[in-house]
Amino acid sequence: MLGEGILKGMAETARNFFGSYFSAERLTTVEYPEQRIAPHEAARVFPFLVYDGADWQAGLRCVACQICEKECPPKCIFIVKSTDKKPDALGKPQFYPARFEIDISVCMSCQICVEVCPFEAIKMDTEFELSTADRFGGLLLDRKQLAKSDEYYQKIHPIDATAVDARLAAEKAKAEAKAKAAASAVAAKAAAIAGEGA
Repeated sequence: MLGEGILKGMAETARNFFGSYFSAERLTTVEYPEQRIAPHEAARVFPFLVYDGADWQAGLRCVACQICEKECPPKCIFIVKSTDKKPDALGKPQFYPARFEIDISVCMSCQICVEVCPFEAIKMDTEFELSTADRFGGLLLDRKQLAKSDEYYQKIHPIDATAVDARLAAEKAKAEAKAKAAASAVAAKAAAIAGEGA
């Protein structure tokens, strides 16, 4: 029958409308902003930078590789790489972004920057209330405004964050084992050389 889909849709709308007077589960809206619905874990709004530890500058995972800047379709990410290296949260000397900015007035929340980041340094936030009276400077976020802790990431994306942290911990353990094996090989070689000289 012609228009059958429209009639079914209108019947469902009427069922929700009249049912909302008798059953709370039929209510499809909330009294925002007094009541809020928790965002889904897969929700994505704008990117943020993840850091480990207590100090955002020392623990920033970003090493300014600029892959996200190159892959960003609207070109809203601006990175200036440092000329020196400083120790990261693990104590390994790394380059860092001297300047990292995202223009959220241009960002289309596509998540490509998250997908291409090899260091798990950039993730998508669920915070959407970012209105400001300053439409130019207020929507250009710098690295201090973008930096959020790993604990925050664990809170908003627990499943993804747990998998990322497990992978990073495994990589760290593998690197430590490799360094320990190399140190013991050097010590064995030094002992062998000392044994030959005696």
